[in-house]
Amino acid sequence: MPDHDPHRWLESLDSPDVTRWVEAQNERTRAQLDADPRFVPLAADILATLRDTRQIPFFAEHAGWLYNFHQDEAHPRGVYRRTTLAAYRANAQDWHTVLDLDALAAAEEVDWYLDGVSHYTLQPTRVLLSLTPGGSDATVTREYDLEAQAFVAGGFAFPYGKNHIAWRDLDSVFVCPAWEDEQLSRAGYPREVWLLERGQGWDAAVPLLKLPEDAMMAAAWRFLDADATPFDIVEASDSFYSKTYYHVAADRALTALPLPPKSEIEAYSHGDLIVKLADDWNVHGQQYVAGSLLAVACDAATGQVGRIAALFEPGARQSVEMVEATLNLLAVIVLDNVKSRLVTLRHAGDEWQQCANPLPQDGVIEFADQPWQSDVLYYSYSDFLTPAGLYRIDLGRDTAPEVLRQQPAAFDASAFIAEQWHAAAPDGTAIPYFVVRPRELPFDGQAPTLLYGYGGFEVPMMPYYMDNFGPQWLEKGGVFAVANIRGGGEFGPAWHQAAQGVKRAVSFDDFAAVAEDLIARGVTCPRRLGIEGGSNGGLLVGACMVRRPELFHAVVCEVPLLDMLRYTELLAGASWIDEYGDPEDPETRAQLAAYSPYHQVSPEARYPLALFTTSAKDDRVHPAHARKMVARLAEHGHDALFIETDAGGHSGNTGQQQTAAELARVLVYLYRQLMD
Repeated sequence: MPDHDPHRWLESLDSPDVTRWVEAQNERTRAQLDADPRFVPLAADILATLRDTRQIPFFAEHAGWLYNFHQDEAHPRGVYRRTTLAAYRANAQDWHTVLDLDALAAAEEVDWYLDGVSHYTLQPTRVLLSLTPGGSDATVTREYDLEAQAFVAGGFAFPYGKNHIAWRDLDSVFVCPAWEDEQLSRAGYPREVWLLERGQGWDAAVPLLKLPEDAMMAAAWRFLDADATPFDIVEASDSFYSKTYYHVAADRALTALPLPPKSEIEAYSHGDLIVKLADDWNVHGQQYVAGSLLAVACDAATGQVGRIAALFEPGARQSVEMVEATLNLLAVIVLDNVKSRLVTLRHAGDEWQQCANPLPQDGVIEFADQPWQSDVLYYSYSDFLTPAGLYRIDLGRDTAPEVLRQQPAAFDASAFIAEQWHAAAPDGTAIPYFVVRPRELPFDGQAPTLLYGYGGFEVPMMPYYMDNFGPQWLEKGGVFAVANIRGGGEFGPAWHQAAQGVKRAVSFDDFAAVAEDLIARGVTCPRRLGIEGGSNGGLLVGACMVRRPELFHAVVCEVPLLDMLRYTELLAGASWIDEYGDPEDPETRAQLAAYSPYHQVSPEARYPLALFTTSAKDDRVHPAHARKMVARLAEHGHDALFIETDAGGHSGNTGQQQTAAELARVLVYLYRQLMD
């Protein structure tokens, strides 16, 4: 593949030529989509749904207060507010604002959005605010007093960067700085760990660790056990999936913990590190299989490791998704054939014993909050056709869950059915996928169908409630499908690793097999079939478009990776070498080039009119991926639609009005391509 890249100029983030190119593309696309008579009412309907006061205000509980981030018409950037559990139960709407982002942005004349709030556990009215200008991953961090509703005079404050800041105690923080180039890894993340005491200047901070430039990143934090015993951790990541964990002693000495490099520490509870394995681990004559959850006894003072016990060993169609340590228990969300169930284990003596719990097992369970030093768990439950509910349960008591809120139904679900089907991949593997369709679907091959996928980074695709696509897609005659292809996390590490690195094309083949299965069953046809994906999912749909253009008539490609020969040179791309492979290796480069969407565009092919979206504030996946793809398509005589927003970043961290407009634009595009 030649190194010459005529569109590299589109990688600039501040060139006037690029700005003019982006503006011209945006104007052209909006002239088609925003001018459609369906756009304005659609955006209004979606905005009304977002602002519906009956939507569930999720929260985090700290010292009896329930804290919630809220956006509405009067506060488009949002407010951080709080209420009591009693008021929440009574739906009294007795919220008290403790931080107004709109007022802050106006006072400081900065495009501030809230990226995160970190409460100090033992005095939770003290917080570290992460503020992002325009929705980028990079933030500034400042200490804020929720009682005084003001920034702490002389408090902790750190400059703009992809920093990692974490409380150690009220008067010290772990700092992984990323505001100077020399502090950064090749991937653009912090590679140093420092300890900073209150009142110290940066020149007095204590260095704890410095990684080489070719490492991925460093992080540090403090676990608090149920009895408030601290356990300080430094994480040194060589790559996305390989890392070393260090125990930090009281004298600040670091000791490497004897854990396998491909493992994750999920919690620290009752003197045990709770560890999830990504690879098999042979230790002390015992083998623990990949995907297992282990309890590893570890002394909080010395970091010395003792006995190892298996807590959960997944079956072939299972994986551990999430772990939460309560006062006396571990709550573990297990995916079982792509549905959630909760496994609870109680600490008794020197071991963990599995115990019963009353939670449902057919949809999606998500932890919403777990207040420290309690066995209370707040969780949500939903599926494609069941609106989310917020529940409270005390796992330490034999009581039924309490329903705190129920999301209003966005549409009449009785006319639809959600099913799990399977497609056969080219190698014979059964690929599960969900289909949400009308109960009376005629199976005549004419249903407008949107197929969504991701297939990377061991992230599972789950059945979430269709609060917007229900009324705006299903009720208009559409079918919605979600593919659980390899590369994702539906069935644990092996499912992910089957499409990792040089095997990435396996996920594309799986996705195409699902598309073909939908056609073979008589659900749809290529003229009525569209695909959508974002980030790694953008790579998925971009690759499928250039590999199988005859199979689809619509492609929604959001914040995508598309130039797989230069992805490591663009923003955070180098951090994903473990996932995709290194283009500097000649053999790997050839395999990347063989599927890289940007390089596989052909002047002879007939591609569907695709919609590419990105953000100028995306500092994770460079907007050049989408820009260059559109330019390459045009160079070879193919039309494409393109929208680049000024704000939102990679995660869409922006106001509700922009969110509504972006979704309305996608729906108008899908109507035009698949329904009209």
